[in-house]
Amino acid sequence: MTVQQEAEVGGAALEVWIDQDLCTGDGICVQYAPEVFELDIDGLAYVKGADEELLQDRGATTPVPLPLLTDVVDSARECPGECIHVRRVSDSVEVYGPDAA
Repeated sequence: MTVQQEAEVGGAALEVWIDQDLCTGDGICVQYAPEVFELDIDGLAYVKGADEELLQDRGATTPVPLPLLTDVVDSARECPGECIHVRRVSDSVEVYGPDAA
């Protein structure tokens, strides 16, 4: 992933993470945003870091690039496992995903 302007909602930067305990390995997220998500050998989806590395630590987050905001949000909405969480960096409030208000 190249360095890009990060997405914001109400002036707050956004990040995304995946709860692998709920991931079904469907790969919808990878279809929508392969720059952000990747399926690992274990069949589960993970977010990728700035240098395309798979972030496998529990709760690992990555910034949401502005050009990919719609794709990341669509991934969260379409995920059958409801395991993709998009939240504000400043206060960790989920703005898209299963726990969004």
